[in-house]
Amino acid sequence: MDIQRNYQKEMDKLLAGLEADHITPSLLLHSCCAPCSSYVLEYLTQFFHITIYYYNPNISFEEEYHRRVQEQKRLISSLTVKNPIQFRQGIYDPDRFYELAKGLESCPEGGERCFKCYELRLEETAKLAKEEGFDYFTTTLSISPHKNAGKLNEIGERLSKKYDTPYLGADFKKKNGYKRSIELSKEYQLYRQDYCGCIYSKVNETAGKD
Repeated sequence: MDIQRNYQKEMDKLLAGLEADHITPSLLLHSCCAPCSSYVLEYLTQFFHITIYYYNPNISFEEEYHRRVQEQKRLISSLTVKNPIQFRQGIYDPDRFYELAKGLESCPEGGERCFKCYELRLEETAKLAKEEGFDYFTTTLSISPHKNAGKLNEIGERLSKKYDTPYLGADFKKKNGYKRSIELSKEYQLYRQDYCGCIYSKVNETAGKD
């Protein structure tokens, strides 16, 4: 992993090239939730035909999962953007997450358990992108200040080679992306959860308030 890379500058160069060539590729965008996707959609719909892929088996509580799905759909229907946004919902199978988390339950947030979770969700996105012929795939996850953008991009680029589908490297928290996502969340009155979704982050978040 090259921690010196500036993924935002690399994306700026790519987007400028697409714009100059009058090309609007398709992008399969994994989304973790509506608030995190808000800025990313506002930004990238200028350059891509986007399909949101909502695949998040890490969300431990079914009620929470369905609430986030509905907020994602509501945001998509509310946004006024250059190119229409499509929505795809993956299979909700939390047992897959629990299986990969075995032995890592006590890992701190942002550690090895999270890296495995990144890979689980990104790999399903890469598979679908390959199967359905998307020009690119990526994830909204890097917008969070709690997510390791370097690790996300390392995983994405490895999966890009495995599935022979271009990965759009990104660090969406750059250019005030995270700040803008908070503004958009308020504007659209989005449900903004205070933990990533898995039971382990919920426990850590609750413990931090004690």
